[in-house]
Parts: sequence; C-alpha cells; structure tokens
Amino acid sequence: MIKLLEILGFISGILGVWLTMKKNIWCFPVGLINVIISLYLFSLQALYADSLQQAVYILLLIYGWIRWNHTSDKNQYIPITSLNRKSISILVIVVSVSTILLATILANFTNAQLPWLDSFATSCAFIAQYLIARKKIETWILWMLVNFIYIGIYLNNELYLYVVLFTLYGILSVLGWNSWKMELKTQYANAS
Repeated sequence: MIKLLEILGFISGILGVWLTMKKNIWCFPVGLINVIISLYLFSLQALYADSLQQAVYILLLIYGWIRWNHTSDKNQYIPITSLNRKSISILVIVVSVSTILLATILANFTNAQLPWLDSFATSCAFIAQYLIARKKIETWILWMLVNFIYIGIYLNNELYLYVVLFTLYGILSVLGWNSWKMELKTQYANAS
C-alpha cells in the first residue's frame, strides 16, 4: 500500500508542477491529491516538518485555487510579477524566524530527523507556495533550493521514489523559471 501511495504521490506531484508551470488552474486540485498522500507518507517517516508543510499546503493550495479561479471568473488575468527589495527582506526574516521556531520545537519535543534542515526547507516551501498563488517569479528560485534540500533528506530516509520526484521537480523548477521569465519579458514588452 505504501509503495502504491508513493507512486500516486509521484505522478500527481509531477503533473501538479507541470500544470503550475503552464499556469493551468488544475495545478491546485492535482496538488491537493499530492499533498494529502505526502502528508500521510511523511508522518510515517517521522518527518514532522514535512508533514506540517503538507498540511499547510492544503490551505495554500485552496487559497491559490480560489484566487486564480476568482480572477478568471471576471475575465481578468493575473500577471507574473517580481518581488521588490522590501518584500524580499520581509520574506528572508519570515523564513529565518519560522526556521528557528520550528526547528527548536522539533529538536526538543519530537524524534524528528534532520529538524534544522527540514525546518529550513519547510519554511522556504511555505513562502514558495504562497508566491505561486501571487504569481511571483521568485517562487521558482525558492523551489529550486527546496528541491535540492529535499533530495538529500529523502535519500537519508530511503524514500527513493521521492528522490526521483524531487529531482524532476528541480528540473521542472528550472523550466518553470525560464517559462515565467520569458512571459514576464513579454509582459514588459507589451506594456511599453
């Protein structure tokens, strides 16, 4: 049963990221399937920060789905934008504080594996998922970092199909970055 769930998580994960890269609203329901499966699998592996991450993803995916759907109902287009320096500074502070808080709790009150690394990746992933809903191009930079970290974490936990999944996520993150960057340039050119 676990291997079947890992396979379903793998397939829904790849499909969800590909749909996100294509800016297709179906990325949200497909993403929900992936995070529910992943939540279960990670809780079995004592990856508590990852489990928390999946639970929060449920809320962030619903938020993104509503936001993208609400905008499309009004025949409006959510443009891809980039963060300003103030926003980047705020996000760095949020990631730092949330990493310290989560890692401290996990290290002191659970049997979590790799609490600091897992907490940092989880904090970055929360921000990255939020940035998808806002269509901020920096989401892809964060996803590249997060995917790289999780490859190591999942190797450590012998979740080999998830190692392959996060390697593919990493590749898709680069492709998503390039795709959104080209669209952002087109938007700037059309605005001129």
